[in-house]
Amino acid sequence: MTALPRSEPITRSSVPDQVFARLREAILAGAYRAGERLPPQRALAADLGVNMASVREALGRLEQLRLIEVRHGDGTRVLDWRRSGGLEALVLGAAVDPALVRDLFEARRLLLVEAARLAAVRRSEEQAAALLELADTVATAADQGTALLADWDFMAALVEGAGNLIFQLILNSVRELYLPHAEAFAPLVAQRHTLAGLYRRAAAAVAAGEGEAAAAAIEELAFAQGALMLA
Repeated sequence: MTALPRSEPITRSSVPDQVFARLREAILAGAYRAGERLPPQRALAADLGVNMASVREALGRLEQLRLIEVRHGDGTRVLDWRRSGGLEALVLGAAVDPALVRDLFEARRLLLVEAARLAAVRRSEEQAAALLELADTVATAADQGTALLADWDFMAALVEGAGNLIFQLILNSVRELYLPHAEAFAPLVAQRHTLAGLYRRAAAAVAAGEGEAAAAAIEELAFAQGALMLA
């Protein structure tokens, strides 16, 4: 049975969160293979220097994310997160599997292009005005952090204007991963002054009800941003 990789001792603040993060990282990094049993809860608690309640809470969260499966009489088995996991696996998954970064931005581009096409037909007047305003906000952002938030708000407004609930739910999941790690996505706005015209073109096309023009502008923008992230 594989022992939990040693690292810094668990501190006392938000212990279950830290246990959860440590185990999640170990699973996504491959310290435990798919199908392998995790050590018993008592052994995990001893390795990490925490109580059993913290371990149980962390395991419960890992099970909710479909990273592990608790089998009565057979212990806790690690699942193949690439087959069973959800969007929650993206942050650490991308860190251990560079191909996932490519897949993430390919999916982002496809979703945003279709959202732009739909938004041109379904957006309200208020949503169209908001997109135009956000396009200018990206271009005039004083710093990188402000630009990242403006880029997110622009894309979120685009998806909202598309009026597709599944797109919206996907974005909700991504938001929980993106915002706490926004600095990792700095390349998205590294050339914002060069790409500013594409935000404006997309917003103007949505406002004018020109779906193909909106989709083309967003595809060019999202493709350029993806290339910057992969560079």
